[in-house]
Amino acid sequence: MISEAGNLPAAFTTFVGRRRDIVEIRRLLGSARLVTLTGVGGVGKTRLALAVAATCGKAFADGCWLVDLAPVREPSAVAGAAATALGVPDLGARPVLDDLARHLAGRRALIVLDNCEYLVDACAELADRLLSASAELRILATSRKTLGVTGEHVVTVPPLSVPDEAVELLRDRATAVRPDFRITDANWAGVRRLCADLEGLPLAIELAASRLRTLTVDQAVDRLEEDRFKLLTGGSQAARPQQRTLRALIDWSYDLCRPAERLLWNRLSVFASGFGLDAAEGVCSGEGIDRDEVLDLLDRLVAQSVVLATEHEGLPRYRLLEAIRRYGRQRLAASGEEQRLLLRHRDFFLALAERLADGWYGPGQEAALARLRAEHGNMRAALDCGGDPQATLALAAALRFHWCADAFLGEGRRRLDRALAAAPEPTPARAGALWVAAWVALLQGDHPAAERWLDEAEELGEQSDDLVVGANVLSFRGTLAMFKGQRKEAESLFEDALAIRTTLGEGPETAFLLFQLAAAQTHPKDRRAAETGRRALALSQAHGERWARAHALWALSLDSWLHDDLETAMALVRDALEIERGFGDYVGTALMIDLLAWITASQGDHERAARLLGAARPLWRDTGTTILAFGPLLGVLHSRCEEAVVRALGPAAYEKALTESGRRHDGPARAVAYALGGEHGDDGGHSGTGERGAGTATPASTTPLTRREREVAALVAQGMNNRVIAAMLVLSPRTVEGHVENIRAKLGFGGRAQIAAWWAANQTPTP
Repeated sequence: MISEAGNLPAAFTTFVGRRRDIVEIRRLLGSARLVTLTGVGGVGKTRLALAVAATCGKAFADGCWLVDLAPVREPSAVAGAAATALGVPDLGARPVLDDLARHLAGRRALIVLDNCEYLVDACAELADRLLSASAELRILATSRKTLGVTGEHVVTVPPLSVPDEAVELLRDRATAVRPDFRITDANWAGVRRLCADLEGLPLAIELAASRLRTLTVDQAVDRLEEDRFKLLTGGSQAARPQQRTLRALIDWSYDLCRPAERLLWNRLSVFASGFGLDAAEGVCSGEGIDRDEVLDLLDRLVAQSVVLATEHEGLPRYRLLEAIRRYGRQRLAASGEEQRLLLRHRDFFLALAERLADGWYGPGQEAALARLRAEHGNMRAALDCGGDPQATLALAAALRFHWCADAFLGEGRRRLDRALAAAPEPTPARAGALWVAAWVALLQGDHPAAERWLDEAEELGEQSDDLVVGANVLSFRGTLAMFKGQRKEAESLFEDALAIRTTLGEGPETAFLLFQLAAAQTHPKDRRAAETGRRALALSQAHGERWARAHALWALSLDSWLHDDLETAMALVRDALEIERGFGDYVGTALMIDLLAWITASQGDHERAARLLGAARPLWRDTGTTILAFGPLLGVLHSRCEEAVVRALGPAAYEKALTESGRRHDGPARAVAYALGGEHGDDGGHSGTGERGAGTATPASTTPLTRREREVAALVAQGMNNRVIAAMLVLSPRTVEGHVENIRAKLGFGGRAQIAAWWAANQTPTP
């Protein structure tokens, strides 16, 4: 007869965090008969399973039982181990599995089947047989591989949240070995860094905490950076061998893999920030792995929790925890393959960057930027690869829209400066990098540097008779002249560049050049800008291009406003900002919001104009420049708007509106969300739903949302779906769905758009 007490071991240490995970798993066990917890080694699957079982005593009258399979090596011994754990005698009269099934029939019990990964097939057979014998039985399995049994529900156990749960665990374990350990203001940054570097992995945190017996937090952080495997060798001597060191733990996982799986694991270590399937196939195939094998091998590594499947801005991605990646990198170095794989990695991402740049002026620009953001770490690694300065120049130039149309201007400047300094030879790659460097410098307001780079690029272009380089040099010389207030010279340069483009065939990239010409023609006494701008719009429209279209709309809006057509100007600039939602373009967004402020002030709404100027101010601050760097006309128009607003509101009220708005709407996404939020949006004492249906905003200071709900609301406001939010917050999509429903109920909203508008209007930092 099975005892009601079960055999769960007493916990020697406190269980930290995972409260929501426990609730979710208990809920699953209410309907699912087999739940398998998967996850990387050391993530705490066993502790979580035992914690769940410890809360289930009243739900299982016939007990909660732990079957530990770690010591078992032979599949035939699995049933015997389970029988021994449950106290079922093995009398040898019939198969042990039959005895187990008979004893469990009709009983309501929970079995924790722990460490199934070595014996997946035998465990699957055991679970299937026992569940068939007892309708009231529940099995909670832990395994780095799923069991593959019909009806199995799989829960991927994430690392602890950083800093909350991870810091709590570190504090608890460090205090156990060093009672005087405290987390203070002085060591808080180090504690958070340590937990972040360990990626919230419970075993790694516990091993690191054991080192705090003799090391300070900062020393532990430094040692971890030097060699995390040497540092993490402490821990309880009573632990299983594979848990005594992080290296031994990963050795254990490595030994579970087949040779081809190990080879792929080693090669995947060259990816610096996750990877897509195409990258894994392009970089890791060959010499032992056929390209069409990669998907299957990758799937097996995911099933064994070596590789984590994630998403980034809706893109399916894979990644290795840092400890897993470094381990694979050491194995790769020992194999003699490291340099070859690093060069393949660089060549793959150079080809990707060039393909995205060459196809920029067409559909899919937002998707291209999202891919580049996802690959940012890999692009950095490729730029740092070394070995071929010309390839580095080519890559730095190919990333031009990553630098200039997204939020990476500063890094683009540094990367281009460094690459140009390292490769002074007069090559085509240098010519291309020079005009890109000039573009970046222009957007930063550094006119002397831009002029210097353009001079050299022009010389190299003439030497090689490269018409593309010549057209780009003329184009950006025109931009430089326009920024200096030399309108006629700028027009002439743009027209010369257009003539070259025409000889090459008027492609969609001409739309950006037409926008530049329209901007140069924009003047109260000049009406040509409208026709040029319409040509740019038509060309963009014909090719499905959006980025140059947004800039052309800005130029047309400015021209309409200068000619007193406020209604058209307002519609055009709002259309431009709608497109800007998909880009991280600080300069373009700042110019558009500034123009929106001028139009708004002309309509008499000086308070909102002040807040719009405030929303643009941090964008200018973050680029390290001001609107004055983009031409004297814009500087004069900006100053006139400010003067009108100050006259209407008074200096103190203007500065207050400017400061409050700037603090609440930093970043292009938030600034655009506010700018398009309606006539009054979140303007202080104003009310009104606005164009996007924000409803009556709940003041940030009195928000009813919990910390987690505020995190979810922030990501909803960025346009992320539940699956992406779940991946970012390491939650289940169902949990995220529940949070979204709670947010809607608490705020009285009907949809996600209202949540986004509310968040933009009531941004509050999450603790």
